[in-house]
Amino acid sequence: MSEAVSESRLPIDRRAIPPAARESWWKAKDGHKLRRIDWPGGEPHPRGSILFLPGRGDNYEKYLESLEQWHRDGWRVTAADWRGQAGSGRLGSDEVTGHIEDFGIWVEDLAELWQAWKAETPGPHVLAAHSMGGHVVMRALVEKQVDPDAVFLSAPMLGMSGPPLPLTILHGVATMMTKVGDPTRQAWKWSEKPGELPIGRKVLLTHDEDRYADEQWWREHRPELVMGPASWRWVERAYASWKILEAPGALEAIVIPVLIVSTPADKLVSHAANVRAAERLPHGELLELGNEAAHEVLRETDSVRDQVMEAIADFLDREAPAQTG
Repeated sequence: MSEAVSESRLPIDRRAIPPAARESWWKAKDGHKLRRIDWPGGEPHPRGSILFLPGRGDNYEKYLESLEQWHRDGWRVTAADWRGQAGSGRLGSDEVTGHIEDFGIWVEDLAELWQAWKAETPGPHVLAAHSMGGHVVMRALVEKQVDPDAVFLSAPMLGMSGPPLPLTILHGVATMMTKVGDPTRQAWKWSEKPGELPIGRKVLLTHDEDRYADEQWWREHRPELVMGPASWRWVERAYASWKILEAPGALEAIVIPVLIVSTPADKLVSHAANVRAAERLPHGELLELGNEAAHEVLRETDSVRDQVMEAIADFLDREAPAQTG
């Protein structure tokens, strides 16, 4: 049995940094440090390179299983925490609230990181993200700040789940809430015990008990990962950014192939917005799951997750084939 085949069959420890991975810091032009993890690879003919960004309140530890699996498939892999969450510092008035003054800050960070990362990794270059990360990636595509060969998005926040009201009204209410109090205050209630995941949260994310428990394990072993609700400014800016994506012609101008994985059972992001986006994108594809999948499709039960990973691999084989020669 070859070494590559042997490695591919080894179980993946979701509660340990894989031996081939290296954690480090990347410094933005304004000096802010973002935490990152890389699988540099040593193979003479790598499959290509994937840059993955997590969702709101997320950290890359939650996706170690998928990141390691892509690495074993021959990809050079990098993931990074967004500015203001997980190991990349905080931007609000406390250590647990997710705050940002404008989503454009994240777009700028991604654009800068993308250019530096692309210059140091072999192609084809793939950009991937989950939830809020998918929103920021789509913004960067709309604004032509990144130029990947292909993109895949896991349950992207191309719209938010919530009251069935017009976007202008939702944005107006959120704007008012930033003016009647501190805009950095939390927009919803957190757990009764700070640092502990709220009761009932699991059903929103995954049907897999063990994968869900991984998150609390990492929070206990790396307390800096703990994050609670978003601020009212985050909510208001999210609606404002959603308007940019909904603008006529915005998604229609993106010529890069994009795979969107989404489920109507998602209670956090708008499945309808994801379906609409796939239809608007000139080279958009949609993997629509069912009630067997909650929001975190990359951390779902094996039957669901295997389907998602296979769809991603097939999409990349078609849209970002391995370079020859």
